[in-house]
Amino acid sequence: MTDQLLITKKISLTIISILVLSFSEDCARASDPFRKVNPRPIGKNTVTALTEIFKEGNYLEGKYYLKKAIEAESNEPLSHALSASLAFADQDWETMIKSASKTLAVAKKLESSDLLRSNLYQAVGHFLEGAYVSAMHGPIGAADKLQLVLKYLDKVADIDPEDPEFNLLKGYLDLLLAVNLPFSTPEDTITNFEKYAAPKYLVNRALFAAYRDLKKYTMAMDYINIALHNSPNNPELQYFKGQLLRKQGKAQINDRISFNLLNEAYKHFDKAMTKFSELPKGIQIPLRYDHQTVQNEIKNFNLEVSTTFKVK
Repeated sequence: MTDQLLITKKISLTIISILVLSFSEDCARASDPFRKVNPRPIGKNTVTALTEIFKEGNYLEGKYYLKKAIEAESNEPLSHALSASLAFADQDWETMIKSASKTLAVAKKLESSDLLRSNLYQAVGHFLEGAYVSAMHGPIGAADKLQLVLKYLDKVADIDPEDPEFNLLKGYLDLLLAVNLPFSTPEDTITNFEKYAAPKYLVNRALFAAYRDLKKYTMAMDYINIALHNSPNNPELQYFKGQLLRKQGKAQINDRISFNLLNEAYKHFDKAMTKFSELPKGIQIPLRYDHQTVQNEIKNFNLEVSTTFKVK
């Protein structure tokens, strides 16, 4: 697979994650998790589903409320987009394409009442359908859908280029490209993302991932710590911090520092494992692997130290 195709596939997976993650730590207190000014009404069940999944890290409860949202708040495109995104993560292709098409249909109905969100979720709907095509037939087949995504995002920008919901979605994409493409300037993109995107919960999470991918682990640690301060019991965030600590540990030259970091990584993996059943399969599988792998790395480190001591 060419580098361009790999980047396209990574973009697809990342934007699917964005659609799943688009909410705020304040969503339990407000009907609109994105805007403080000119808020839009979002159904109670949709908000609760988002809260359970990403504030609490409880996907099981989140899916329960999402089902209620789809039944009682069928005119909210976010609930259908969220359903498609979770189905993508579970590789439930039939549910995904149905929910993606429903996202598009509901978004079109918003044209007379909320043109900004109508255009935004038409972009989302086309992207979700394109992601389905990409998963089934490869990223090249989704090229036409990408043009439609860009078309509707441009329409949103014409209406309100500073809208937080729009900037969150577009900002994630810009950030991903800036981090992965050669000769790019991620610093400028990061500055714009921090300034315009909302909610801050997701901004911090995105910047953690960006700095992690840039191998700027100290900056990445700052942002994951902020995210965990806001949601200390979220097992997914515990897992992310464990991953970062393990990366730092494996990058260290000093054995004692490396050992301490691996031990800290294990503690965070262990915390995530206490809520293992609440996580989706796409997180459970790598978490179980990393949890076991870091234990083996610690054991091997202790064995090497013991052997070296005996030789001396």
